[in-house]
Amino acid sequence: NNNGGFSTDFIGANYDYPEADYATRAKIWQQHEDYIRGLLTFLATDSRVPEKMRAEMQEWGLCKDEFQDTGGWPHALYVREARRMLSDYVMTEADCRWDRKTEDPVGLGAYNMDSHNCQRLVKDGRVVNEGDVQVGVRGPYPVSYRSIIPKAEECENLLVPVCLSATHIAYGSIRMEPVFMILAQSAATAATIALDGNLPVQKVAYAALREKLVSDKQILEWTGPAAKPPQTLLPPPKLDGIVLDDTSAEKKGDWLDGSLTHTRRVGEGYIHDGNEAKGEMSVTWSLEVPADGEYEIVLHFPPNPNRATNVPATVTAGDRTGTVKVNERDPKGGG
Repeated sequence: NNNGGFSTDFIGANYDYPEADYATRAKIWQQHEDYIRGLLTFLATDSRVPEKMRAEMQEWGLCKDEFQDTGGWPHALYVREARRMLSDYVMTEADCRWDRKTEDPVGLGAYNMDSHNCQRLVKDGRVVNEGDVQVGVRGPYPVSYRSIIPKAEECENLLVPVCLSATHIAYGSIRMEPVFMILAQSAATAATIALDGNLPVQKVAYAALREKLVSDKQILEWTGPAAKPPQTLLPPPKLDGIVLDDTSAEKKGDWLDGSLTHTRRVGEGYIHDGNEAKGEMSVTWSLEVPADGEYEIVLHFPPNPNRATNVPATVTAGDRTGTVKVNERDPKGGG
């Protein structure tokens, strides 16, 4: 899912689901099933698909030993995110990045902040997917007890380990099944304390909850190796010379935000082509130098083993143009 320009993600078709009634949700469910079944059938049978790909797709089928009551098709629609609670503590990107640390942890999250494309549009005659977010976290981070209980004035006997109080971006990291299991275990422990003491869940003493969780071997704080902080270079205004970041470039094509966090870079991030549309995408900077003279041009990039080894970089000055090839796998070259 969310792989390449077109995938099993039914982009933009899920917006009405969270607030929809049951009948409308059933229609949305069926639309998603029809879309995925249609995509698989198209890839396996349509003459417009290369024969090699069709042959490969025809080797696959639905699972024979699972979902037997629904013909091998999953019996539930995967709804990653919908309505969430808003409580006294809202988990945010700051928690995931270790910029903030809650005082009442009941478990750890660790996945990257992941949000898929949210709309597909046409820009300059090209189909573009928009909205994909893939941002790494600093390491395992604590999830607050207050984020899984409601505000006291709204409800006193509810614990919410799944649809917890979190922003869209933070929830993109928290929403993993192992984290739900962890938070549900902590919620159940809090519920027993509340029942035994005839207390609202907001009145459960965190010290008592923590003691019980720790005795049950629940991990509340990250005690492993410290996460390596991002090796971000100084902000562009503080670097010597004339600095042009990707944010100031003229871009052609559907560039993606990079997700590597433990790498040196200019500014806050970097972009890449997603290994798609080779030769059709470009990034262009234009500038006027303050004075005549000789200038050294430095191209900075985050090196990685999956990078290209022959990226063309073209420089035009007046009527002179030159092109060099850049190896973005070389850790000494730009990283």
